[in-house]
Amino acid sequence: MTRLGVVIPALQPSVPRLEAYLRDIVDELDPHVVRIELDDPDATASEAVSSIDVPTVEVNSVPYRRGKGAAITEGFEAIDTDRLAFADADGSTPASELARVVDALEGADVAAGSRRHPDAHVVGHQTFARRFLGDGFAWFARRLLDAELYDYQCGAKALTAEAWERVRTHLYEPGFAWDVELLAMAAALGLDIVEVPIKWEDMPGSTVDPVSTTFSLGAALFTTRHRAKRLQNSRFHGAIAATREETPPLVDREQVHRGGRQ
Repeated sequence: MTRLGVVIPALQPSVPRLEAYLRDIVDELDPHVVRIELDDPDATASEAVSSIDVPTVEVNSVPYRRGKGAAITEGFEAIDTDRLAFADADGSTPASELARVVDALEGADVAAGSRRHPDAHVVGHQTFARRFLGDGFAWFARRLLDAELYDYQCGAKALTAEAWERVRTHLYEPGFAWDVELLAMAAALGLDIVEVPIKWEDMPGSTVDPVSTTFSLGAALFTTRHRAKRLQNSRFHGAIAATREETPPLVDREQVHRGGRQ
């Protein structure tokens, strides 16, 4: 019998919306644990999130902003389950759709929810800028990476514990580029990735600037491609790496060691 651990990275979450989403996740997925990774909360938000009374939910709150990728990494490192998943705190991926992503692990190592797949269903509409920049980034990523997907950034992904053990030391991006890096490294390692078209609801109130985020993602995409090629023993990219001082992967950084594997 498999056990599921779910990580919810959260920054300035709507506590009522988060609590309702957590209840849906527990009802739909019956997880062994749901771990909220809460970044940089004020005293009121920290108390409100910590007081959420939902079975199997635990909260790890830090007084600074780690970034989405670093938060999920720390959460995954702290969980000992057969399957791992994460979802955005705004509940834009309904719990029933997250369950479909997790179920796809029956035939894959990594399952990625997709808003841009032709069979996906989007409820509500993002601004033109977000749609245009997001579609452009996905088009570009498909041409640079071995993982050829319609959507790299959807906040609903799952993987087996074995897949996490293989990919964990190859992840460096602390922010939003972590999603792309996870898929790129999984593909470079030869893991089986399945894309799952989902029903996705655009939630208003995002604190993410679409223009600056897309530019930073674009820069990170080239770094991710370089690391993936190195992982595939590219002599060219190995030569480039030899001239640079590499930062340690996320799992070797201090904030992850506080709660995870040593």
